[in-house]
Amino acid sequence: MDQRTANQYKIEQKRLDFVRGQLAVAQEQLGDTIKKSKAKQKDLESNFYDDVRVKTSTYEGQMETGVSVRQQQQLLTQHQNRWQTATRDLKTLQRLEQNAYFARVDLTEGKDAALEKIYIGLASFAALDNADNYLIYDWRAPICSVYYDSGMGTMTYEAPMGSRKVNVQLKRELQVVGSQVKLVFDTEEAVGDRVLLENLQQQSNPKMKSIVATIQQEQNTIIRDTKSELLIVQGAAGSGKTAAVLQRVAFLLYRYRGNLTPGQLILFSPNQLFNDYISQVLPELGEQNMVQMTYYQFLSRRVPRLTIETLEARFLNNLNPQRAAVTDFKNSLNFFKLLQQYAEQLNQAGMDFKNILFRGQVLISKEQITEIYYHFNQNYNLHNRLEATKSELLKIVNRHIQSEMKKRWVDEKIQNFSREEIEQLTATAPTPLQTEQQQYQFLARKLVRETFQKVRNQIKRNRFFNINQQFIDFLQAVPKLVSLATVGLDAPRWQQAVTTTVRDFKAGKISLSDVSIYLALFDLALGKHPDPQMRFLFIDEAQDYTGFQLAYLQWNFPRAKFTLLGDLNQAIFTHESAPAWSRELSQLFDPATTRMINLQKSYRSTTEITNFSKQLLTTGATIESFARRGPLPVIQQVKSATAAYQFLANELQTKLQGTTAIITKTLEEAHVVRDQLEACGQTVRLIQTENQRLTRGILVIPAYLAKGLEFDQVMLWNVSQENYPNQSTNELVYTMCTRAMHQLTIISVGTPAPAFSQVNPDDYQLVRE
Repeated sequence: MDQRTANQYKIEQKRLDFVRGQLAVAQEQLGDTIKKSKAKQKDLESNFYDDVRVKTSTYEGQMETGVSVRQQQQLLTQHQNRWQTATRDLKTLQRLEQNAYFARVDLTEGKDAALEKIYIGLASFAALDNADNYLIYDWRAPICSVYYDSGMGTMTYEAPMGSRKVNVQLKRELQVVGSQVKLVFDTEEAVGDRVLLENLQQQSNPKMKSIVATIQQEQNTIIRDTKSELLIVQGAAGSGKTAAVLQRVAFLLYRYRGNLTPGQLILFSPNQLFNDYISQVLPELGEQNMVQMTYYQFLSRRVPRLTIETLEARFLNNLNPQRAAVTDFKNSLNFFKLLQQYAEQLNQAGMDFKNILFRGQVLISKEQITEIYYHFNQNYNLHNRLEATKSELLKIVNRHIQSEMKKRWVDEKIQNFSREEIEQLTATAPTPLQTEQQQYQFLARKLVRETFQKVRNQIKRNRFFNINQQFIDFLQAVPKLVSLATVGLDAPRWQQAVTTTVRDFKAGKISLSDVSIYLALFDLALGKHPDPQMRFLFIDEAQDYTGFQLAYLQWNFPRAKFTLLGDLNQAIFTHESAPAWSRELSQLFDPATTRMINLQKSYRSTTEITNFSKQLLTTGATIESFARRGPLPVIQQVKSATAAYQFLANELQTKLQGTTAIITKTLEEAHVVRDQLEACGQTVRLIQTENQRLTRGILVIPAYLAKGLEFDQVMLWNVSQENYPNQSTNELVYTMCTRAMHQLTIISVGTPAPAFSQVNPDDYQLVRE
């Protein structure tokens, strides 16, 4: 280390010591605040009514008592909020104590302005004697954007009041661990390759970590976008799409603090396994997790009596070309528009209702409900028409009360009441019951009204609407609404698909495509109001979302700004092409407020793995690799499954470190591989459902559950010509290969899959048995 560098370390260490001293004092002060506020809260709770002035003899006295109670409640709430806020702030300071900051930027703002030294960390922290003197700036602060953007000299950043120009004179990367400055490195770029490389060379972790210290310029653009109604992030595998979007969530919560809560942001992820994988990123940044769910969960919570097609079933069905045409049609944006057209027609005719029953008998027939529903004038929309119908039905129920009171079942029920039951029931009478007749009438009315309450609840909850029949009617009506030939279908083929759907539906089973249609029809037919509170919606692996699904989500969350991140090269569920995807999105969102950002550089894998994998794609030439070297991928060709299992077992016992994933095509294959390895004495863990958690070690996992994840070593099971016979599976093979960070081994029983024939032989090592 030269003298200049040694002086830099000395200066930075001296400043760190000062900052840590300030942090220590601040933590001590917050500790005292928490202790005093908790003690005061406990004292208030113990002596709550001692400090309340109770006067009940007059109206004014009662009012004064109420005001006194309210004041005590407010004091209690204030002290509780005070110690809760202090506790939250203390946790922030404790995080800063472990890693105070990671970067420094020296700049001037204005011609004659003094030089400012901006130290960037996970949260802001001001000097104890001067609240305007920030010792640490939160990485999300507008001024910090210049650190993540390339270059030096004159730069522009976006502040709440508009664009600001600064002159950047120094960018310095710092590695701080506890009380020590471990690294000082000046750079003219955004985040230098040295720090990024050090992070990428580490072993994989069962939980994703934040990337605030290594955010790249293009990721910074994603994070800080506040204007786009639709932000599309099309990125290669391992390009940091998910990491950038999670930092974007943290930025938005910071940018709109006080006007935006975590409950107003929702992330749709590919599976629950992925949700668990990313669960620690936002808490690590000091933010609460937003609403997270899969599209499957979004639908299934509303249809508890239906069994929805699982992720595995959807994956396997997608491999079946016989179902492709019908499924593609149902999944299209045009089909959603067709459903909207059908729902609008229900305002004139065609609504399906069910009889309303009372004690096993028809109380209001479906024909009578239909007559009521359509007797309102044409100005009524579907929502108003339904509400007016419910009001009329409740009136009919109320009119039945008097006649039902005279029924024999009522008399029998009252005669069987015990004296205690009668006394308990009549105690709620508003006026004294002077005679037995008054008592009887009161009991009869109360009994009938309570018995009718179930009917009232059914009406209020729209249980008289026959959504099941309406769904079937819609599917049967499709050939009348559109020319099937224009979507590559004919009437017999469509009818066969409808018959299969109805058969499964009656058995309590439904596909993911059909349940989307089913619920969208329910919402449209009943004029349901969408959710106006959600402000931002994020979809990870968006390439696997259909036009119908995107349209339905947009309908459900009309005020939300959408962020879609995905890689069309990994569309293993929809096989969407880029032009088709773009066309549908341009119909859903205004192109003027749509922004697309392409991330072409892959950071996850070594140069060798990236260069190998991208050749599996016809569009792979644009993918760039980060300069991190490793061994060539290996294709191990064996003659039999027995030899393949033996090779796999030997590999697992020798040179592997960190987490190894054995990725199979299907769950059935994964079970067999697990069983064979355990028979060889190898300890492995099978990931077979999305509700499991990732752990270190050796995992066996089917391809559809591996999406979005990364592992130190990946071994692909039997990627042979027999198992992957044509180019339709190239995207699947690419997805599997790009899960590997450091090492990739491909096992093939017999001739390897045709996908590898387009890869340069110099970019992998072929080993034959």
